[in-house]
Amino acid sequence: MVNIETLKTGTTTVAMICSDGVVLAADQKATMGSLVASKDTQKVFEVSPKMCMTMAGSAGDGQAMARLLRAELTLYELQEKKITVRAGATLLSNILRGAYKSFIPEYVQLVLGGYDARGPQLYSVDAAGGLSPEEEYAFSGSGSVIALGVLEDGYKKGMSTEQGVKLLLRSIKAARERDVYTGGKLMHVAVVTKDGIKWITEKEIKEIIAKLE
Repeated sequence: MVNIETLKTGTTTVAMICSDGVVLAADQKATMGSLVASKDTQKVFEVSPKMCMTMAGSAGDGQAMARLLRAELTLYELQEKKITVRAGATLLSNILRGAYKSFIPEYVQLVLGGYDARGPQLYSVDAAGGLSPEEEYAFSGSGSVIALGVLEDGYKKGMSTEQGVKLLLRSIKAARERDVYTGGKLMHVAVVTKDGIKWITEKEIKEIIAKLE
């Protein structure tokens, strides 16, 4: 049996704001020490019709946070009204801060992206509940330093989500080649726009990567 306490997603997750939405992407490898525990771990989650979250750190903690946030956002919208991305990020921050202050921290680094009346938005949230709005892109995980070099080189303000998908895939591809804890079967990519969430298919990802070779 896999010990959930040692199951980690060494991970590379990246996200960026584009002219027409937000793109979030991650690799699929999960490790347990030096063992590859999974090659198909989900690290990008839909938490509302127009919000997605990426996670790095403990796989169990990250998945639990995604389920909890999804439930809280759904409950809020049933009782009140549509929640803003900023409010969703603040809620996530408060949940993590509460766990941290209770000495039961969640071992995660999260990125929340979404679209509302203010347009595309992106936030980084750390394990202690620290909340940082991002104006261009966000990243987390062991391979993020490698991915960051690609992002800084290729990012241009006003890029479309189509261009954003290609840049994020290129950044994760670079991390997969140099970071031993980044890899897995392929990658997960979500695009959030005013129309909702679109998941890039495995076929589409393979076609884009083939053109990057």
